[in-house]
Amino acid sequence: MTSPNATIATLDASLVHRLPASSPTLFEAKKQKNLTFEAIAKKLGREEVAVAALFYGQAKASADDIKNLSELLDIPQDKLESQMAGWPDRGRTIDMPPKEPLIYRLFEIVQNYGYAYKAVLNEKFGDGIMSAISFSTKIEKETDDKGDWAVITLRGKW
Repeated sequence: MTSPNATIATLDASLVHRLPASSPTLFEAKKQKNLTFEAIAKKLGREEVAVAALFYGQAKASADDIKNLSELLDIPQDKLESQMAGWPDRGRTIDMPPKEPLIYRLFEIVQNYGYAYKAVLNEKFGDGIMSAISFSTKIEKETDDKGDWAVITLRGKW
C-alpha cells in the first residue's frame, strides 16, 4: 500500500486549532501506517484530493468512507463516526491572502487568470457558474526534458 520512495504528507501542527478532532486522529494513523493519500484513495474508491479533503474536514465522509478508514488505519469505527459526524466547515484553515507559498500560488493563479477563465467559460457555456459542489479534481505529474509539471484538473458542473 505504500511506496518506498513516497513522501507521506503529515499534519502541520499550526493548523490543528482550526481543524476538526478527526484531523489529528486521521493524520497520525496515516503516518503510523506510512500511507499516501493515493493508497488510501484506492481503498476508498475515491480521488486522492477528495480523501485529503476528508482528512482536513473539508468534505463529508460517507458511512463507507468511515468504515474503510477505520479498517485501513486501525482506528475504532465508533471513534471516527463520532469525530466525523458533523458537517464540513470549509474555508477556516486558510488566511486570506494565503501565507503558505504553494497555496498562495494557487490563489495567485485565480488572481491573474480569473477573469480570463470567466470570459472563456462564458463564451463556451453562456451565463452561469461552475459548481464547487458537483465537482471533482485530480492531480497528475508529468515529466519532460524541462522537469516535473503539476497538472491540476478542475471539473465542475455548469
